[in-house]
Amino acid sequence: MPAPPPGRSVVATLERFQIAFYLLALAAGAAIGLAAPGAAPTLEHAINPVLIVLLYATFLAVPFARIGAALRDLRFLGSAVILNFVLVPIVVFALTRFVADDRAVLVGAVLVLCAPCIDYVIVFSGLAGAASERLLAGAPVLMLLQIVLLPLYLWVFVGADVVDTIEIAPFVEAFVILIVVPMALAAATQTLARRHRLATTLTDAMAAAMVPIMMTTLAVVVASQIDAVRTRWTDLAGAAGVFAAFLVVMAVVGRIAAGVARLDIPAGRALVFSGATRNSLVVLPLALALPPTLALAPVVVVTQTLVELIGMIAYVRLVPRLIPAD
Repeated sequence: MPAPPPGRSVVATLERFQIAFYLLALAAGAAIGLAAPGAAPTLEHAINPVLIVLLYATFLAVPFARIGAALRDLRFLGSAVILNFVLVPIVVFALTRFVADDRAVLVGAVLVLCAPCIDYVIVFSGLAGAASERLLAGAPVLMLLQIVLLPLYLWVFVGADVVDTIEIAPFVEAFVILIVVPMALAAATQTLARRHRLATTLTDAMAAAMVPIMMTTLAVVVASQIDAVRTRWTDLAGAAGVFAAFLVVMAVVGRIAAGVARLDIPAGRALVFSGATRNSLVVLPLALALPPTLALAPVVVVTQTLVELIGMIAYVRLVPRLIPAD
């Protein structure tokens, strides 16, 4: 049997050991961010571009012809809505009582934990054999509902005065930039790939580069934020504990919800990821727009990002065992 081409062998190695490479990327990002804290603002500006590339590559791998059917899957969509906007807030309220004495930490925690993820959850869930196209189809619904309901959660959990400081524009901007643009580009590329070899070559190249793209994204996010977390770590330890506990609790709650809804295996795995991953990179601009008295809230959101990135690497291995294939 002839040996595979060198390029294909490299891709196979990256995919086989992708979890180890992601951990390496996290460590590299932390080392860069701590060694050169002055580069954090520049790296922060790179977050959206690398996310766009990552999501473009992710959407390319999702057959858009199947999204219509996924959107008509009301059982999964209803389960995701109930999980994220009924069960998650209950869990968030219970867990945030441990940090309720610090208002800035409480605001940051509620803001990020009550906002379900619509971007890189698609990537990580796909790695775990989940129905990522259903998450993609449900992204607009989850995004619109969190825009409407986040002020309500903040009003109930924190107070009416915080709601008055929230602006909706950053949510809309993030949705367009991180979801609509890469999704449209991916759909156009898939259409062209049926007719033109160049588009097919691009699709194959992006699929082969998926692991390096994810590594770059993880490294950039961590490098841009790690120093801010380090300088306020004593204030953030409680929040980090809440975020870690949230991942543990939601693995159980999501698994139970998938069983109650009688979802198939890929959909059940997708539901677990949907309930656990949060929209930290989208709500960060909202946290940055809060008044100076809540200046710690954006760093709380960043802390959740770092905890979740590590947690998602664990989820990629855990969820297939939590909902095993028959």
